[in-house]
Amino acid sequence: MPVDRPALPDDLLVALTRLDGADAVALLLDDLLTPAEVRSVGERWQIVKRLAAGDSQRKVRDALNVSITTVSRGANQARYGAGGFNLAFDALVSAGYPDPRRSSGPQEPASPTTHAATTEERT
Repeated sequence: MPVDRPALPDDLLVALTRLDGADAVALLLDDLLTPAEVRSVGERWQIVKRLAAGDSQRKVRDALNVSITTVSRGANQARYGAGGFNLAFDALVSAGYPDPRRSSGPQEPASPTTHAATTEERT
């Protein structure tokens, strides 16, 4: 059951869907989110991908060096959320990426990208 949350503004959601590619989305998110929020979003994404691939919560905790509470929050969102993670995983597969729900050995956190460097420069 989804948690009652404030709705995101419709115009922001439309803007996100209309941006041209991942680089443009990254630029908007870098402007919209604080560096700590960007790190937190990236961490949550790594957590849910590992859980979707079948890793235990303890294994995820150890691999990502995060607290079990942080992993549990991600697990709860994956289990009881609105289904957005599966929609995102489906989008990745349709774009030619491996399905995060299929175990293919250890999945390391993504290496820093150009937009991550831009975020760090802003701090």
